Amino acid sequence: MPDINYLNELVIQVRRDILRQVHKVNSGHPGGSLGCTEFFVALFQVLMDRNEGFDMDGKGEDVFFLSNGHISPVYYSVLARSGYFPVDELNTFRLINSRLQGHPTTHEGLPGVRIASGSLGQGLSVSVGAAQTKKLNNDPHLVYTLCGDGELQEGQNWEAIMYAAGNKVDNLIVTVDYNGQQIDGSTDTVLPLGNLKGKFEAFGWDVLEIPNGNDIEAIIKTMQEAKSRTGKGKPVVVLMHTVMGNGVDFMMHTHAWHGKAPNDEQLEIGLAQNPETLGDY
Repeated sequence: MPDINYLNELVIQVRRDILRQVHKVNSGHPGGSLGCTEFFVALFQVLMDRNEGFDMDGKGEDVFFLSNGHISPVYYSVLARSGYFPVDELNTFRLINSRLQGHPTTHEGLPGVRIASGSLGQGLSVSVGAAQTKKLNNDPHLVYTLCGDGELQEGQNWEAIMYAAGNKVDNLIVTVDYNGQQIDGSTDTVLPLGNLKGKFEAFGWDVLEIPNGNDIEAIIKTMQEAKSRTGKGKPVVVLMHTVMGNGVDFMMHTHAWHGKAPNDEQLEIGLAQNPETLGDY
């Protein structure tokens, strides 16, 4: 496991990457990206068993699917800084013919991306299928997926949740970015989710929670516990309570920065709150 100081430095650098990507093209989704920065760093730097190189099949390694694909800035930053493609390619975010589109795509062959995502509600179904495929191939590795809390308002998720439990898909760890915000307001305002823990338990899942989903050590500890609970007949879900816009004070605790880019002055404020650690691209 990398040194915790390095992981925290990487978190700060990824925040800078996020801000700079969306500012350059005046487009993108910084709020949720910033809220999940610690999770992505923990996942790709510590938790996942990854092969050298990349292939679409993902045989003999853990695989990850991003369901809430609009938070692509954090995904791209962590993929680049984990060696999947050159860091300076982040300069091409959302440009015409770039491999780094606003929502991840597969036709350009970007290493690390196995599904086109961002059409909300579909990623969990894909992940269940991938997990079953690993079982059929006698591959003992795990499937991870991340989805948003507002995304769980989509009915397809609950079909997948019911199916996964009913078929004992126990090599799957789903994490919910539980920040209580979505594009039009709070989840409680748009469509209340109720007792998510109770709902997942009623559907037959093993449920864990991370009260502070922006504490990388807490993420690592709970996700390692989640790994220890796989292979026991139940899929596992981690409810990760995060703060949208975490690390940039004027973006925190509000849906306003779901899909809004900072202007020049706001960029400088955000970067000043996250001093360069590992080098900008």
